[in-house]
Amino acid sequence: MALTAGTYTLGPQTGRLLLRTSRSGVGRKVGHDLTIEVTRWSGEAVVDPADPASLSVTVSAEVDSLKVREGTGGVKPLTDSDRAEIEKTAREKILRAAQHPEITFRSTGAEGAPEAFTLTGELTIMGRTHPIAVRGAVADDRVHGGAAVVQTQWGIKPYSALLGALKLADEVDVEFDLTLPATG
Repeated sequence: MALTAGTYTLGPQTGRLLLRTSRSGVGRKVGHDLTIEVTRWSGEAVVDPADPASLSVTVSAEVDSLKVREGTGGVKPLTDSDRAEIEKTAREKILRAAQHPEITFRSTGAEGAPEAFTLTGELTIMGRTHPIAVRGAVADDRVHGGAAVVQTQWGIKPYSALLGALKLADEVDVEFDLTLPATG
């Protein structure tokens, strides 16, 4: 894909924003590694291929829009009821969506080229803002990449069950895969 200069509108219409969790603890065989999709999110990328360092990206994701798309591993398959309970727990108990309805990212710098780039920026979760690095690449007609988010750095206590024997790993992988239709 020949990346052209312009302002690009981002959101579910252009691609996917996914969270991938894994399990830890002695009871990890019971739980599931999850793929969770953010179904309502928006953003903007301002691109100038002649000046890659000027790349600017902002993204806002609605916490209430998290949907469990897949659960792998575990003793038994993930049911629709399990999915609904996980979504409710993530929204209400872990991320407290009523008090903190959005997660935001704002880039502060960029390095590299379209084939492999790194954005530095500020990620705000539950009212706490910390720096983060997002890796990415343009390949064929897609832009893809991601970042690792360590929940405890944002004051999030990773989910646990079975008296702590089953735990969600502290690190959650955030992935994106999208096209960039120019808006102007």
